Amino acid sequence: MSEIDNKKFCTMFAVLCAVTVGCEVQEDATDLVWAVNVGGAAYTGIDGTQYEAEASIQGGEIGQMETVKGSQDAFLYKSYREGDIEVARPMENGIYDITFYFAEPEQFGGGDRVFDAFVEEQQVVDNLDVMSARDGKIESALTVVTPNVEITDGELNVTFEASVSEPVLSALLVRNKNRPVPEWELAWSDEFDGDELDAEKWSPNVWPARKVNDEDQAYTAREKNIRVKDGMLILEAHKEDYVGATYTSGRVHSSGKGDFLHGRFEVRAKLPYGKGTWPAIWMLPSDPYKYSTTCEEGEDWQGSSTCDAWPNSGEIDIMEHVGYQMGHIHGTVHNEAYYWAKWEQRKGRILIDGLDEEFHIYALEWTPERIDIFVDDSHYFTYVNEGTGWNVWPYDQPFHLILNIAVGGMWGRSGGGIDDDIFPQQMLVDYARVYRLTE
Repeated sequence: MSEIDNKKFCTMFAVLCAVTVGCEVQEDATDLVWAVNVGGAAYTGIDGTQYEAEASIQGGEIGQMETVKGSQDAFLYKSYREGDIEVARPMENGIYDITFYFAEPEQFGGGDRVFDAFVEEQQVVDNLDVMSARDGKIESALTVVTPNVEITDGELNVTFEASVSEPVLSALLVRNKNRPVPEWELAWSDEFDGDELDAEKWSPNVWPARKVNDEDQAYTAREKNIRVKDGMLILEAHKEDYVGATYTSGRVHSSGKGDFLHGRFEVRAKLPYGKGTWPAIWMLPSDPYKYSTTCEEGEDWQGSSTCDAWPNSGEIDIMEHVGYQMGHIHGTVHNEAYYWAKWEQRKGRILIDGLDEEFHIYALEWTPERIDIFVDDSHYFTYVNEGTGWNVWPYDQPFHLILNIAVGGMWGRSGGGIDDDIFPQQMLVDYARVYRLTE
């Protein structure tokens, strides 16, 4: 895909690219409505977002943290309020997406701080344990996006209610749906209109259990696990004994058949439900050895404990969902500098109801400057190219798409194991589309 110069990029992305490429922008060409650094000073985010100094915030005590991990905007989390926090801000009536910023400042364990968040007296966050939501790590940044919040009285009102200890809040951001939209041109797609998987676009993985992430399923190419029917790709997980595994499922990828550098990636899908399911829509580098330093030539790097192709060469997760936490969608990037083993995972979370009942569009917009991830056009994660080298930006090479349902594994089991009564489970994929920017 062709590169675009800074001027054209700024025209399309307006204020969102102001910091990273240094261009002038128009104030009305953005989806940003309001952003505030709770308990702290005004701040310009790495993506150009202007956070004002604390205003319209009442209650609680201001606190400070020395260290924050897991964010490109650590400064936002170093100040916070703790206690009986209330937000009241004049705002035009309409539909908004609200991003909450949290970090756990205390040496707490799981269950030591649990609270709910309310907007316009409607509960939008339920039983949040910040530390547990960040993989059991304190001082780690967490964002939670609650989409489609309606304001009807001309004022945004946010409150919190604790069940254990007291709520904390580090920052707040409000967006509307009127973001500047680039011009995209369809470059590759599969509408799944045939009667079998298109072998010119996809390949199945055939793997044993435990190959990666300690996952419990075997991946097969059987029609039972992977098929196309009624205009849908069906990936289906079963509870069954198969070649040493006790579960089977399906995983397909486009490597060598659909490899892409930059663009907009859309997958419309309906997800499975229940404890133990771990569906994903994601991307891996088509040359995984580009930034590896310890791999033997031709070594099978996936699941290897000696080959560092992962995380060095990168990963982009457009959608991950673990069934023990229904409705929580995760978008993540992995690289050598920022991944979970270093407490530096860069990720976002959005809360979506009815995932197993309705189709949603999971999307990624990827340019040389940044990665943005969406659900149904609600923007919930951004990662910006810091310009410091491959270990933070290995996303300068073609990647390919992967669609799968894992069963169990390190993350899928962590919420209380696998519920065998839910199987079989399906992920239905209506289409996969890749767009490129037009000039």
